[in-house]
Amino acid sequence: MSGVWVFKQNGVVRLVDSPGSDSFQGAGRRKVLVHVPTNEVVTSYDVLGRMLSSFGWERYYDDPDLLQFHKRSTVHLISLPKDFNKLKPMHMFDIVVKNRNMFEVRDM
Repeated sequence: MSGVWVFKQNGVVRLVDSPGSDSFQGAGRRKVLVHVPTNEVVTSYDVLGRMLSSFGWERYYDDPDLLQFHKRSTVHLISLPKDFNKLKPMHMFDIVVKNRNMFEVRDM
């Protein structure tokens, strides 16, 4: 099975076989992580850390090459690259999935 996974804003995920098809349009745009309650775009790890800590996430210092957050009440771990500029949509969607209704990924 080959193709590209496309994530919709309503949480639906589907596999697209041909990246040139109409259903894949717009996937090349820059993505941003948005805090839904305030409609604030996450622009740094300081901002993200503040938001995550308000939801019960704690900074996890086990790996010096990653920025990690852990939530005691779950088995979830969010692992992000140390450099905010290397934050990719896959990292953003990980945050969205682990914080339902609090974040979403949007096209810039």
